[in-house]
Amino acid sequence: MTTPSSTMPQSFEARPASATLPTHLFYWSVRRELYEYRAAYLALFAIGGVTIIALMFVVAQLPHRMRNAMAMNMMYHRDNIGHPFDIAAGVIMLAAFIISIFYSLDALYGERRDRSILFWKSLPVSDLTTVMAKASIPLLVLPVIAYAVTLAVETIMLLLSSVVVAASGLSLADFWSRLQLYHGMFGLGYHIFTVHMLWYAPLYAWVLLISAWAKRVPILWLVLPPFAVVMFEQIAFHTNHFLNFLAWRFSGGREAITNAQGNVLDPEMHLTPGPFLATPGLWIGLLCAAVFLLAAARLRRQRAPL
Repeated sequence: MTTPSSTMPQSFEARPASATLPTHLFYWSVRRELYEYRAAYLALFAIGGVTIIALMFVVAQLPHRMRNAMAMNMMYHRDNIGHPFDIAAGVIMLAAFIISIFYSLDALYGERRDRSILFWKSLPVSDLTTVMAKASIPLLVLPVIAYAVTLAVETIMLLLSSVVVAASGLSLADFWSRLQLYHGMFGLGYHIFTVHMLWYAPLYAWVLLISAWAKRVPILWLVLPPFAVVMFEQIAFHTNHFLNFLAWRFSGGREAITNAQGNVLDPEMHLTPGPFLATPGLWIGLLCAAVFLLAAARLRRQRAPL
């Protein structure tokens, strides 16, 4: 007579506690997003490569710029030499912002459109965890990748520029002292944290909410309602309060830095985190972002595939 085995099949064994921790589920949800939307960050690498190729023609003119800078006042030295580096950083930051908007617009709408939401809902991951993982891409992952790409591009440009300057018989030490590149990169990191991560949080959360709500063409629901409000206010009241509000929000937290040129890569800029953190618009925006993300999670739970 055989006795039944007291051991259960491996597939029915209890899973480790770490496999069901919220942080573990969130981590794998973020990895899922990075796997499904590889184009979002690969595009930043591609833009960085194209920027290097395009600015190589500008770097060839660097000795001429340095000679002109020597005849200028000290205030214009850095602007004249560092302009190509500022362009490279600006292009990558703008690309990261645009990619973040389009990612957020498709993040929740896309899984309903291709009906993959049926599979993802079968997994033991809550809607809130999924929405937070999706929000972390424009709020955390893409800004960090954009900063890393910018740092790599600026370093390559610095090496190429150093070769051109040395070949022209000019002083490398004078070039580096005028440029102060990595001091400016610290300011860029501060700008990414204060503006792209904190100040733009309600914007990305609002786009995610539209992505969870829209049944067709979410980009129209993103663009047309604000346009209609602006036109209605202008026609009915002859005012532009809503348009000014949008311009103020898109312009970034101006209280975060103070300098004459308004350039985050300028070594002369002054970081002012105190006034920035004391800005009511920052905290109201973060509160709105939390409300939008909670609403997006609720909509994801209620919405059916398209």
